[in-house]
Amino acid sequence: MLLAGRITVDYLVNPIGITKLPQFGWIIESDKSNVMQKTYRLQMSCDSDFQSLVFDSGVVESDLSAHVTAEGLKLSSSTTYYLRVKISDGTEESGWSRTAFFTTALLNHEEWKGQFVSAETKADADNSKGTYLRRQFHAKSDIASAVVYSTALGLYKLYINGNKVSEAELAPGWTSYRKHLLYQTYDVTGLVQRGENAVGAMLGAGWFKGLMGFAGLRNHYGEQTALLCQLEITYTDGSKEVVVTDQAWKGADCPVLFSEIYDGEVYDARLEEAGWNSPEYDDAAWKPVEIVDYDKSVLTSQAGGKVKELDRIPAKELIITPQGDTVINFGQNLTGWVHFKVKGQAGERVVLNHFEVLDAEGNVYLDNIRKAKQMVTYTLKGEAEEAYHPHFTFQGFQYIKVAEYPGEVKLENFEAVAVHSDMAPTGTFECSNKDINQLQHNILWGMKGNFVDIPTDCPQRDERLGWTGDAQIFCRTASYLMNTYTFFSKWLKDVSADQTPEGGVPHVVPDIVSGKADDDWLLGQGSHSAAAWADVAVIMPWTLYLTFGDTKILEEQYDSMKAWIDFMQQHAENGIWNYKLQFGDWVALDAKEGSYFGATPNDLVATAYYAYSTELFSKIAKVLGKENDHTKYSNLYREVVETFQNEFFTRTGRMAARTQTAHIIALYFNLVPDEFRERTIRTLIELLEENDGHLVTGFVGTPYFCHALSQNGHLKEAYELLLKDDFPSWLYQVKAGATTVWEHWDGIKPDGTMWSPDMNSFNHYAYGAIGEWLYRVVAGIEADENKAGYKHTIIQPHVGGGLEYVNAKYSSVYGDITVSWKMEGNTVHIETTIPHNTTATIILDQAKSVAAAHENQFVSNEKGLTAHVGSGKHSFSYSI
Repeated sequence: MLLAGRITVDYLVNPIGITKLPQFGWIIESDKSNVMQKTYRLQMSCDSDFQSLVFDSGVVESDLSAHVTAEGLKLSSSTTYYLRVKISDGTEESGWSRTAFFTTALLNHEEWKGQFVSAETKADADNSKGTYLRRQFHAKSDIASAVVYSTALGLYKLYINGNKVSEAELAPGWTSYRKHLLYQTYDVTGLVQRGENAVGAMLGAGWFKGLMGFAGLRNHYGEQTALLCQLEITYTDGSKEVVVTDQAWKGADCPVLFSEIYDGEVYDARLEEAGWNSPEYDDAAWKPVEIVDYDKSVLTSQAGGKVKELDRIPAKELIITPQGDTVINFGQNLTGWVHFKVKGQAGERVVLNHFEVLDAEGNVYLDNIRKAKQMVTYTLKGEAEEAYHPHFTFQGFQYIKVAEYPGEVKLENFEAVAVHSDMAPTGTFECSNKDINQLQHNILWGMKGNFVDIPTDCPQRDERLGWTGDAQIFCRTASYLMNTYTFFSKWLKDVSADQTPEGGVPHVVPDIVSGKADDDWLLGQGSHSAAAWADVAVIMPWTLYLTFGDTKILEEQYDSMKAWIDFMQQHAENGIWNYKLQFGDWVALDAKEGSYFGATPNDLVATAYYAYSTELFSKIAKVLGKENDHTKYSNLYREVVETFQNEFFTRTGRMAARTQTAHIIALYFNLVPDEFRERTIRTLIELLEENDGHLVTGFVGTPYFCHALSQNGHLKEAYELLLKDDFPSWLYQVKAGATTVWEHWDGIKPDGTMWSPDMNSFNHYAYGAIGEWLYRVVAGIEADENKAGYKHTIIQPHVGGGLEYVNAKYSSVYGDITVSWKMEGNTVHIETTIPHNTTATIILDQAKSVAAAHENQFVSNEKGLTAHVGSGKHSFSYSI
């Protein structure tokens, strides 16, 4: 049976808040193999029974089942569109798919009728209290539909008639607010009632005006929190009414006495106003609001990727430390907050300190969170059992110190809640080695902990910034683990927005550092355009293209990418790129004592990335049909490669820098002259052996180390490197009990002492970039850049490392790609599933022979035994 299954709209399921003509996709379901779509028909309507069509593609001869558009359709604001699809494969025609839908937001900025309103004044610039806002209104008759559009300067929670309108947390998230502010769209039909109603909001300082960044500054974007809200009601008689934020609203202080990202929250439940967000409440004592002027042209609708409470973890262990502190261990390092229950007298308090690890003696260790307090203080109102969790902050922690708590501390009264951007899981990897499985777990939880609206470096200390280097290094791994399209494309808008006029890319995005960290020992040397960091402007869009096959992200980011390449070209000296502050191979173990900068020269690292990004950009120009740019930047790429080779290789083929990282990136970026490749590989193996098979690489070399080995005939050494479990190695952290990836290879040293507390995060995903090697090489699920988005997949598993089996899955835009392999003696058994409407090439570069039943499928070539297959399940065995 043929069927167009799950339908997505801009890679989301039934999104609300679309403002541009979206792309559609569907998963083809069939009980047959080798299924390729021949035709599709897409219909759209504003009614769910499709009696009146607004779009009908007719029968289109095409194999497109992703990136389909309704060309010619003009969207209207505040409208729900229903869609359905039927397809054929040349022999069978499907019925209509299940109905999907999307709802538009406000398509023009002029449609905003309200103003930003605040319960604060400019005198509140230096405090981070919470405030209430509310307005009562009358709905004249029965409600057919109601939609609210809302955002804030600061963070907000919105309520109608006492009910929170959504599951979103920390809305509207963190963007370069003055250039790009998100608003949210919610269907609130079930919350608005005939007669009297009330809409209310709580606001907190958040990233907008709270203290953030190295310089200890606040009010980066403004001095007052404010709400913008527009509630559009359609009555059953067809008439409409709009309720907006204006001077009819009232404001008051709320029980949140203090709340900031770094320091936590102080909440006094005695100050709660029962029913404050309900129509029955008397707000006569509340004060008038202030109107805050703000440019509404920067508003952008958020259709997906909202931050939510997504994982709940019960308390695992109650500990009394040697110093006498009461500590709860949740058994998992995470980002979020603690839900707790308590019963006591009015005025009694609960005080929780959040932290990541115990020290060598088993006591509370807070030094590595630096100046961040990570503390929650709750004052009881003294009634029945009370429940609480913070409103406008989040913490990075595995443990909490219960500094104050009335009564007995019981584990069942505490629950940790992981909070991060909502992204559909897409990847799973499991094998016979439990330590590798734990590493995979740690990588995933490092991603969860650092994908709280933006990709941060760490979630616990007084930093939590959108470091571009960490995001660049990890983006391919992240895109195996979860559907990152909405998350990354949103952040890339801020990368573009915060670029310098010349095209330089900030070290952190959103950029709160430029011009504000001149006294910082490091960033005072330069706040933008470091190699590997700034190259996220090109590498991340390319990664999204490889993963989703989507040219839209390339088009949207094209000017940003081009500006970055041109910036490097403009500031390179004789073809060598080495601009101002370069981080180089950051925190590599071959750094000089007391330094964070690895031994690989900055100009080598920077010029290598200059070449790599230029090559990718030339490919992007070709994909988009920009032939002049393709030619121009292909030529530039060749010039940079020639410069690199002349500068960093001697005439006999020795690299100028004898470091692991220098050889790794030269190999992985394909910068080695052909005649010197063997020597370069041999030297890398020597450098590995000199360190007893261990890496000494930092941020730049680590992601590519195993690739550089396995791509050049040294799979055995790549596996050995992965499986090392003493310092320094990925599995050293696993053996030490880590549940996320650490910032340093020896964050906790073998003797239990700590790395320097000034920079020692235990939830830092960068080194988790090894995850892509597990998917791409061990499991062998690889995208084909010539048919991106897994329209054609390269299946090339690599058996080794003593692994007995591997099971991996990646959920592509076309459906699930699976690879399972199992060793039995010298025989490998492989099963793979290829989604319908796609093809794959299976490459067995380790095989001596294939079982007789499958010999006819494979041909021998320079890559090994190769077979081209269509969709469906395939299984075969071969000897090695």
